[in-house]
Amino acid sequence: MPAKLPSPKSATAPSTTSSAARRRIVAGARRYFFSHGFRGVTMDDLAAELGMSKKTLYAHFPSKMALLQEVMRDKMSSVEADLERVLAEVGDGFPARLQALLACMRMHTEEISEPYVRDVRREAPELFASVQHRRRELIQRFFGKLIEDGCRAGMIREDIPTTMMIEMLLGAVDAVVIPAKMGELETTPKVAFSQIITIFLEGVLTKEGRRK
Repeated sequence: MPAKLPSPKSATAPSTTSSAARRRIVAGARRYFFSHGFRGVTMDDLAAELGMSKKTLYAHFPSKMALLQEVMRDKMSSVEADLERVLAEVGDGFPARLQALLACMRMHTEEISEPYVRDVRREAPELFASVQHRRRELIQRFFGKLIEDGCRAGMIREDIPTTMMIEMLLGAVDAVVIPAKMGELETTPKVAFSQIITIFLEGVLTKEGRRK
């Protein structure tokens, strides 16, 4: 099993100013890494992008890899929080919950560029594996519950076990949403994810579910 994403350091309580600076660094690095990739970005590039000295940057993160780990922890935390939020906002109706989940996942997938996925897989394979593991957990948790609700509402087929449906969805995502395969198919993470979900839903929705 891959190592878990690292938790934030909490040995001493940072000052409000320090916490704000750290959040600013993580937010800026997230935008920059996701847009430009990771391999060719230097701490000098990030310091210039953030308008701060390299010394200040290193005071919060000792290396680019440490910053990347925090960026991915922040990303996965925000995915989970947004999935929980959109489900709480739309209520209990299956069609609305399905659309909310899909819109949220597409939004988060759109943020990540192919160069970034490629670079992390090459330069930080353990972190890449950890992110994939976390992604599987989130899909199992949120889509698994949604499929169970859909079965009870008569909108998801009951002749295929929920566990099998989820494994098929996970298998497709793991096999396609990787740099080598996306390059071969000339697609992007956002497009690939949307196409997988479309094909998946065509197979598991009942006639009533498709009408909704």
